Amino acid sequence: MAIFLRTGALALLAALGGCATISESNQQTLMLHTILDNREVGGAGCVLTNDKGRWFVTSPGHVTVQKSAGNLFIDCRKDGVAAGQDRVASSANASATVGNAVLTAGLGYLLDKRTGAGFDYPETLTVLMRRNGARDYQNDLPETAGTALH
Repeated sequence: MAIFLRTGALALLAALGGCATISESNQQTLMLHTILDNREVGGAGCVLTNDKGRWFVTSPGHVTVQKSAGNLFIDCRKDGVAAGQDRVASSANASATVGNAVLTAGLGYLLDKRTGAGFDYPETLTVLMRRNGARDYQNDLPETAGTALH
C-alpha cells in the first residue's frame, strides 16, 4: 500500500512540474508612468487593483502586485491637475501554458488561474492623464452620429 502512495505522490509531483504555481512567483514588479500632453507627469498618486488586492504607487515608480488571471485596474490622480484611468488585461505565461497542457492535462492551468502564478501583466504601464475639467473627446459621440449632414 505504501508503495502505491509513493508512486501516486511522485506521479502527481511530476504532473505538476509544468504548473507555474510551483515553479514561478505569484508576484510581479511593474513600472508605472503617467503622461499628460505627451509629457511624463511626476507625482501622480495611483491605485492599482485586481481581485487579489490593492497597491499604491507614485508615478513614475515601481510597484509589486500579486498576479491574477483577471484585469488590473489603474486609477491615477494629481491634485488640481489631472486624472487618468486604465484597465490592463493579464495574459497566460507561455512556458506555464505549454507545461500545463503537456504535463498536467489542464489541472495545472486551473491551479495557476486560481493563484495567478501562470499569468503576467505588461511590465511597463502607461496611463494617459486628462486635465481636470477637460472633456474626454475620445469617448464623446456627436449627436448627429449615423445621420448625414446636408
